[in-house]
Amino acid sequence: MPLATLVDAVETPTPQGIASALSMLIRSGELPPGTRLPTVRDIARELGVSPATVSTAWQGMVKAGLIQARGRAGTFVLEPTTPWLTPRSQRLADRGTAAPGMAPRLDLASGLPDPTLLPDVSASLERVAPRRASVTSYTQPPLLPELEAPLRERWPYSPPALAMVDGAMDGVERALRAVARYGDRVVVENPTFPMLLDLLDHLHLMAVPARIDHRGMVPAALHEALTSRPAAVVLQPRAHNPTGASLTASRAEELATVLSRHRYGRDTVVIEDDHTNLVSAAPAVSLGTWLPARTLHVGGFSKSHGPDLRVAAMSGPAGAIERIVGYRVLGPGWTSRILQAVLHDLLTTRPAIASISAARYAYFARQRELASCLRGLGVDVEARDGLNVWVPVPDEAAARVTLAAAGIQVSPGSAFVVPTPEGDDAPGPHVGDHIRVSVGGLREAIPDVAAAIAAACETSR
Repeated sequence: MPLATLVDAVETPTPQGIASALSMLIRSGELPPGTRLPTVRDIARELGVSPATVSTAWQGMVKAGLIQARGRAGTFVLEPTTPWLTPRSQRLADRGTAAPGMAPRLDLASGLPDPTLLPDVSASLERVAPRRASVTSYTQPPLLPELEAPLRERWPYSPPALAMVDGAMDGVERALRAVARYGDRVVVENPTFPMLLDLLDHLHLMAVPARIDHRGMVPAALHEALTSRPAAVVLQPRAHNPTGASLTASRAEELATVLSRHRYGRDTVVIEDDHTNLVSAAPAVSLGTWLPARTLHVGGFSKSHGPDLRVAAMSGPAGAIERIVGYRVLGPGWTSRILQAVLHDLLTTRPAIASISAARYAYFARQRELASCLRGLGVDVEARDGLNVWVPVPDEAAARVTLAAAGIQVSPGSAFVVPTPEGDDAPGPHVGDHIRVSVGGLREAIPDVAAAIAAACETSR
């Protein structure tokens, strides 16, 4: 950065004036992320102020998250902050291990679906628009009547009642608000989706970790967790994020039996987050098959049809669904019937159905190729389901640094681990140093990516 650029922008040579000028240059894009700033002494000399004046301005900018001091390496402009993200989600999006100014050439951390595998929503909008011309009614049913049949055809059990919500996490939040109260305990898989942990913190609910294996939550772990007298158990029945594990029908029945027989499990509500839904290769399974009167099952369509569609379906006992729908009337009212009509079109037209089938196979194939390449290079990993591969590494931080140097961004496994009240990680085969690798951004050169991951494992020993 030319020293004159900053000096010319400073109108008042005070800490506030210097910070304001630097902030303006950063937010306008004149100083892009990764820019190395002049030294404090050089700026002070040019402005005719003391170094302490510039240092005070720098301290405020560091606290604001706009710049970062890296010792003798200098001070650099940071990536734009994302204050709308939850704390653990910000950890997943963090690029702090990347070299200054270097965006990753391959983002395998976001967990987003591959945009090239999403169906053509624009075609559906064109077909739906003439049929949904009226947007003036407050009194139509919250669930588009014609959408119910295709939803039921794809549901893992016969749902007593259905509703539409604005995405899978919206459904999980509404389910938690309906069944849990301040300070209640909620059993969750360990590891689990970080945003769920942030949601529990926001609702002032306590997460109780339960170990999982390749078939989902372990019955013995659920039995032990139930001694905490939880209000709910939150499960990911398929393509568990981050491990890719999926419940089998026999494991789901075992868990339902534990809940039915345990003295503190008989009133516990099951909340299922089937976020990958139609692009999951595993069969659809739900504890609602055995416990329909206390299972709330959420099926998301973001991974299959696009994150910005913001539509998910939710099932449960009629009374619970009616309360959730009734409470929504006081806020958003309902999920847009235009979006519901688009979803209906995507679920019933051949090109869209074929697109979802192709996406399901593509993620399945990427999972297996990456896992196979990694095993061939000595990395102990299993191909499972969904958009993520859970890779054990000797040292998580060191592995991420090595991959960032190669231009590859992955998620830190520690963000997915459920902390115990004592602050220690609960024991289990999936707890420890891992990285989560998303196959949504992995379209080609899978052997090269596997080689980079294997190299990161070696350098982090």
